[in-house]
Amino acid sequence: MHFSNSTMLYWFFIIFSIVVALSLLADSFFTVNTAQRAVVERFRKFQKIAGPGLSMKIPLVHSVYKVDMRVKQLNLIIETKTKDNVFVKIPVSVLYQVLPDKVFDAYYKLANPREQIESYVYNVILGHVPKMNLDDAFEQQGEVALAVKQELDSTMEHFGYSIVKALVTDIVPNEKVKEAMNDINAARREQEAALARGEADKTIAVKRAEAEAASKRLQGEGVAAQRKAIIDGLSESFEGFQKAVVGSSSHDVMSLVLLTQYLDTLKEIGGSAKTNTLLLPHSPGALKDLFSQIRDGVMTGDLVSSMGR
Repeated sequence: MHFSNSTMLYWFFIIFSIVVALSLLADSFFTVNTAQRAVVERFRKFQKIAGPGLSMKIPLVHSVYKVDMRVKQLNLIIETKTKDNVFVKIPVSVLYQVLPDKVFDAYYKLANPREQIESYVYNVILGHVPKMNLDDAFEQQGEVALAVKQELDSTMEHFGYSIVKALVTDIVPNEKVKEAMNDINAARREQEAALARGEADKTIAVKRAEAEAASKRLQGEGVAAQRKAIIDGLSESFEGFQKAVVGSSSHDVMSLVLLTQYLDTLKEIGGSAKTNTLLLPHSPGALKDLFSQIRDGVMTGDLVSSMGR
C-alpha cells in the first residue's frame, strides 16, 4: 500500500495535534497537598492563592508555584564571648512556618527566609550574651531564647512567617573552662560537706555532754541515796549492838563496822577476775594500827566537839 507525501503529512499533523491537545488538557489541572498552598500567576503576574485539592489553570497562561506550610527547623551554632571574657558556643534552634493568611508575603517579600532568620538570631545573641557573666548566661538561657523569639516575631511576621519556638539548647564553654568550673563546684560542695560534718559533730558532742551530765546527776542521786541508806543502817546497827553488848561504847561499834567494811572490800576485790587494783602487803599488826588511827581520829573529833560546846 502506497501513501502519497500529502497523505503522510496529513496524518502526521493529525497525530501531532492530538498529542498537543492531550498535553494541554493534562496541563490544565494541578493538585495541591494539604500542607501546601499554591501561588498562581497569569503571565508572570500574581492572580490568586490556591488551596489544597484539584484546581484548573490555562496552559501557557498560568504558572503555579507551591509553598510549603509545614513547620521547619533551623539549627544554628553561634560563637561569642561573655562579659567575663569566656568564649562560648551557643546552639540555637528556631521553629518557623508560613502564616496561612500571608502566603503572598512569604513568597514575594523574602527570597531566603533561613538566611534572614539566621541574621536576626546572630544579632540578638551578640546583643545579649556579651553583657552577661558565664554563670548568668547559664541561668538565663530561657530569657535569651525569649528575646530571640520576640525579635523574630516582630520582624518575620512582616514577611509572612510565624516563629513557633526559639530554643537556646545549651551553652558550651571551652573544655578548660568547663574543667575549672567543675573544680570550683567540687570545692564548694566539699566545703558545704565539711560544714555539715562539723555541725553534726557539734550536735553529737552537745548530746553526749547532755547525756553525761544527766548520767552524773543520776549517779550522784544514787550515791547520795546509798550514803543515806548506809547512815541509816549504821544508826540501827549502833543501837542494836549497844543493846546486845552491855557496856560497849560507840568507839567499839565504829571499830567493828570499819573492820567489817575492810574485810568486805578485800573480798570484793579478790572476787573480780579483771581487777587492776594494786594491794600492798600488810599484816594483822598493821591492821591493828589502822584501827588505832581511826579510833584516835574519832576520839579527837569528839574532843573538839565537846570543847566547842
